[in-house]
Order: sequence, then C-alpha cells, then structure tokens
Amino acid sequence: MDIDSLVRINKEQLGILEKALGYRFTDLRLLQKALVHSSFAFEQGQGGQDNENLEFIGDAVLDLVIGHILFHRYLQMREGELTRLRSSLVNEQYLAKMARSLELGDYLALGKGEDASHGRSKSSILSCAYEAVIGAVFEDGGYLAVSEVVERLFLPEIEGKREELLLADAKSRLQEALQEKYNEAPTYRVDAEEGPSHQKVFTIAVCFREQVIGTGQAGSKKEAEQRAAAVALASLAENSM
Repeated sequence: MDIDSLVRINKEQLGILEKALGYRFTDLRLLQKALVHSSFAFEQGQGGQDNENLEFIGDAVLDLVIGHILFHRYLQMREGELTRLRSSLVNEQYLAKMARSLELGDYLALGKGEDASHGRSKSSILSCAYEAVIGAVFEDGGYLAVSEVVERLFLPEIEGKREELLLADAKSRLQEALQEKYNEAPTYRVDAEEGPSHQKVFTIAVCFREQVIGTGQAGSKKEAEQRAAAVALASLAENSM
C-alpha cells in the first residue's frame, strides 16, 4: 500500500492529528509518510517509503528551533546550561513523552510483527515518529511554520525543565560563584533529620564563612543540598555579599 492510498484511508485520522499539532498540511502525504515505520514499508514492498528521512530532518530542526527559543528566552544562561537544557528536551525519553501526549502511537503504520510486540508504545519508535512529524511540518511549511508548532508544543514544558536543571546544577553554580569571587567554597551541614527510616526528611544548611546562606529540605541529603544551594544563589543575586 503506497502513501497516496494510506492518505485516502486515513484522511479523517490525519485531520485529527493536524488539529492536535495546530498545523494544517498543504501536502498531507508528508504527514502520512512521517507515520510510516520501516517495518510497514518493508512488508508492503515499499522500500524507502518510511519516515526515516523525515526523522533525520526533524532531529536537526528540533535542535535548531529549540536552541533558538532558549537562546532568546534565557539571555543570561551560559552556553553549557543552554546545551544541557536543550538536551533534556530532545532526548528519546522526553520526545516519546511528547509523542504520547499527542497519542501518536495510534496513528502509526507498523508491520504486523512490530505491532504485535507493542511497537506503538516503544519510546524508540515514538520519539523517531515525533521527529519525523516535525520534519514533515518543516518540509511542508518551512522554518516559520515549524518554529510556531514547536514553540506551541514545547513552551509549556520549557520552564519546568529549566527549573529542574537549575536545581540540579545549583551546587556547582554556587561553588563556582563563591570561588570566582572569594576563592573559597561553601560547606554543607545536616541541621535536622526527621521521620521514619523509609521516609526521612533532611534539613541541610549551606554555610559560607561561618554564616548560613541557605537552607533546604528534601527526602535525600543530595536534593536537600541542591535546594539549599538554590536558595543561596537566589539570595546572592539579590544581595551582594
């Protein structure tokens, strides 16, 4: 079964997916092709009529568009931080999550064997299909169209990922800031340890020159230290030491 036949059969479903994407295709064959897994194309004797080339384009487009969004949205972030934030948004697991939010697995054309082995829920297949769909939007409408689609889909997720990244990097950023300015590093101490052994809550203080500059609470010492460091960084930003 070729792409044109699939479009005729799946036109209604493709229209639903277009609404979810917020984009209307000029050439619906591009969207359909983005949903054709290589296992289906092989079974149908349609070698090369799968989504792999669109996946290749979509991978590059996502890197560019998300990088562009982050560059303009977070002007104060360093290159390394921007790179890590982009990587957290374009890895296989996260793209699979985005694909699931669109129920993309329901639209895929899979070979019988791949379908029987739960291919519609595999992260590897979903993430590749998601990239292929982005590639299809780019091929159909160009950079402006795909940037609007990507921004609409990813913007609600970006701020949460940024906060997650900043929290994870808080200890290293605090140490860098203090060593750069004072050539000294902070220290951490456990102020409290409460609750049963399987559900402890730790209170950690981060100290500098014998003064507490931030405290944090969490279910692990590591996370409590990160939270304390984040508080200290916010304080440093407001008041120069």
